[in-house]
Amino acid sequence: MSQNIAQILMQSLEKKNQILDDIIRENALQEEILKQDELDMDALDASLSRIGEYAEMLEKLDDGFEAVYDKVRTEIMTNKSKYHAEITRMQSDIQQITDKVVKINAARMRNQMRADAQFKKQAQGIKNAMSKTKVSRNYYNNMNKLNYVSPQFYDSKK
Repeated sequence: MSQNIAQILMQSLEKKNQILDDIIRENALQEEILKQDELDMDALDASLSRIGEYAEMLEKLDDGFEAVYDKVRTEIMTNKSKYHAEITRMQSDIQQITDKVVKINAARMRNQMRADAQFKKQAQGIKNAMSKTKVSRNYYNNMNKLNYVSPQFYDSKK
């Protein structure tokens, strides 16, 4: 394996680290959106779309990393001393990636709980509004019936 291949592997891990940082920022943005009293669905949807794009990029990076690593795995294993610095750096990057993934998953779970609470709150608001509308309509109909006086001199027999 040449130093170029080791550089490619390290660059792939660096890009993955950067994308994970972007996802962490998006999770923080989602947290702020979900903390607001009035939920901004457009902003939440845009944030979810960006996270989806980042996930696709991560998947491509993972596939590329695995493809390159599968080709050079035997050389790395046989010449560990030659690539010691690169291996150490990649291990460090992988540890950072693992830590960030754990952080992202924890943030996703918190955001999911907040989103569920927001959606429940909005559903309750809709239910209350529908209930108020129904009560108002019933009141209106009942009040109209009170003012109705049937004809007094009408012979209902035929």
